[in-house]
Amino acid sequence: MKYFGGIEGGATHSRLVICDESGESVGNTSGLGTNHWGIGIPECARRIADMVERCKEEAKIPKDTPLASLGLSLSGCEQEATNRELEQELRSTFPKLADSYAVSSDTMGSMFTASSIGGMVLISGTGSNCLLRNPDGSTANCGGWGNFLGDEGSAWFISYRSIKVVFDHMDNFEKSPYPIEKTWTLIKKHFNIETRYDMLTHCYAKFDKPFFANLCKKLAESAESGDKLALSLFQEAGVHLARMIKSLLPNVSKELVKSGELSVVCVGSVWSSWNLLKQSFIDELAKMSIPYNLKLVQITKSSAYGACYLGADSAKFQLPRNYADNFSVLHIYKASSSPAKNGVANKTCDCEGK
Repeated sequence: MKYFGGIEGGATHSRLVICDESGESVGNTSGLGTNHWGIGIPECARRIADMVERCKEEAKIPKDTPLASLGLSLSGCEQEATNRELEQELRSTFPKLADSYAVSSDTMGSMFTASSIGGMVLISGTGSNCLLRNPDGSTANCGGWGNFLGDEGSAWFISYRSIKVVFDHMDNFEKSPYPIEKTWTLIKKHFNIETRYDMLTHCYAKFDKPFFANLCKKLAESAESGDKLALSLFQEAGVHLARMIKSLLPNVSKELVKSGELSVVCVGSVWSSWNLLKQSFIDELAKMSIPYNLKLVQITKSSAYGACYLGADSAKFQLPRNYADNFSVLHIYKASSSPAKNGVANKTCDCEGK
């Protein structure tokens, strides 16, 4: 019996699944974060090996039986050079861990949990990122540059924008089109501050991006209750997320959309507020002619499964999989032939690729 492993790795925690030759899970476990930029490649490899060995023991797989393949879909694994370095570290330090490796970014795991040929992943969590992968392996991305250079449409950006709008209004620099009182109260409560000057500590000396981004959840609740300023922030985020998709459409290959639709895997906590994003998101897409459906989906299993599939494919093993069990459909944006009917003139995307 051969066994195939896959790891979904983030900066704070990771998940591992091991499947047998039938594609059924025989074991899973969790572990510490595996972003090598934060902990170094040797420690990253050690944490990976620890998860595999613990899971093998729980699944009653002999310790001396290496996995046929191990797919690693890890935060921080965007560069081929460091990916090869991580693989080499695993092979040299833990020679019996796996026979074959496939190292990729965390977005790849999400994508291949939902599709065997690729597609698009649109992340809107603490930060934001959008990645396209065609069946021939070519890729393109928009975003993923962090809070200094991007993160539009993310929980961090929504939180930041709420503070910026309030501060600009109070400075009489740019007046908010909506009342700021409810949002300012939320900001003060979330950061436990009394004045705007108290906010500076959280922006500089004690900046904590995840904590900053957590304000977004409270803003969503405020928007749900009817606060117009909070709602406008999510509408702005909907536009930003749609623009990320639009930016990559010229790179979509014919092979990827021959079925008549493009799968967009939506990852991250902000998508739980889809009802607040939806209309502005759709309105922004409608400015461009798109000759195929966009199927927005959310994965219902850990992207460790996608990593497992990637590993098996790399090892040239046809691991059985049922993608329909791995995701749910969030929304289907229907193909449009002309943006003019939406009242906006814009150029048609070159959807045959560049």
